[in-house]
This record gives sequence, structure tokens and C-alpha cells, in this order.
Amino acid sequence: MMLLLLLVMLTSCAAIPRDLSNKMFTFPQETNTAHVRLTTSRQNLGAVTVCLRSFTDLKRAHSLFSLATPSAIENFLIFKRAASDEFELWARNRYAILYGEDYELNTWHSVCSTWNAASGVMQLWLDGKPSSRKFVSSGSNINGPMLIVLGQEQDSYGGGFDSKQSFAGMMSDVHMWDYVISPDEILRYSDHLSFTPGNVLNWWSLDFQIVGRVLIEDQQKTL
Repeated sequence: MMLLLLLVMLTSCAAIPRDLSNKMFTFPQETNTAHVRLTTSRQNLGAVTVCLRSFTDLKRAHSLFSLATPSAIENFLIFKRAASDEFELWARNRYAILYGEDYELNTWHSVCSTWNAASGVMQLWLDGKPSSRKFVSSGSNINGPMLIVLGQEQDSYGGGFDSKQSFAGMMSDVHMWDYVISPDEILRYSDHLSFTPGNVLNWWSLDFQIVGRVLIEDQQKTL
């Protein structure tokens, strides 16, 4: 009885955040199941910055970062369109399309996206180069319990995955802030210099769960 109680207590304990310095997530195949779920206790965000590094040979559309709440499935989404130079940035179930982005295949890219509820403006920074600033959604924060997924796009809260929108490749250095970080800080991230880690998600202290075939591997030297 005591052993059973101990097992229940251990199972219910929160995962211990892990330092993923010099590591990467590898998504080795296209599926509608494999993903990484990132954990945060935040339930109210008036601004967001997300930065990550990705490597893929996908020519089709795919999700790079998906944050959903019960009230808004595309609450914050970075989505690469099939066209080689196009991205979609989503906030609060609305989006803008960005054109002319130099997203080469089989190359490591630094991808950062920002949004502020006060202005409603979103922007993409690809390899340290800013996009046009686009109005998406203003006047309402991201509210509610947040599910953050790497490797899949959520078409329902925590699910609704489609293999044709899945990510296949490698991903690393995922950070998220509850404010719009400065252009100088984004450039420091992009150039692999010292920067202030995310205060919502921090790659060096990440609470996550792997579902399906996703590997944790050493970062490649070309990163």
C-alpha cells in the first residue's frame, strides 16, 4: 500500500526542467502524432516573443510553433507556407502573410516572432532580418491554460494534428518571453551571442513532454 502511494505521488509530481544546452529535438518522420509539448503555468500574456532554430527539407507547409488555449486554437502560431518565401503569423485566431522571406532548405535558420496586444502588430525576424510589421489582432490578451506544441499544428486544443502540416527536421534553442524583446536582443540570439533567456520558456531549463518518435540529440556543429 505504501509502495502504491509512493508511485502515485511520483507520477503526479511536476516534471523537473531540463537543461538542453547543446541539444536539439529531431523529428525524423512526417506523422500526425509525434510532437513535443512544452509546459508553462502562465495564463495571461499581453505580449509575446518566440525564438527558435530550425532545419528542414520540407517543401510543403508546416508548423514551427503552436500555442493554443480553449478559447483560441491559433492563439500564437508560426507557420511556414508551401511557397518557399512565405510565412503566416497568427495571434488570437487571426493572421498575416509575410512574403519575400529567404527560407532555404537544408539550412539552419533562426526564427523569431513578436506580438503585442496593445498595438496588435506582429513581426518575423528570419536569421536576424526583420519582416514588414503587420497588424493582426489587438485589444485582447492571450488568456487561459496554454498548450504549446512543437512538431504539429493544433487544429483543436491539444490535438487535431495533420501529418501534412507536421514538422520534420531538427529544432533547437526554443525561448519565449512575455514581452517584445529588443531588435538588439534578437540579433544577439540570431548571432549565437549572449542574450537574456526566455522567462516563459527557457531552453536551458525546459519543462517538456515528448510524444511519439522525437529524439533528443547533440546539436550539430554547423548550427
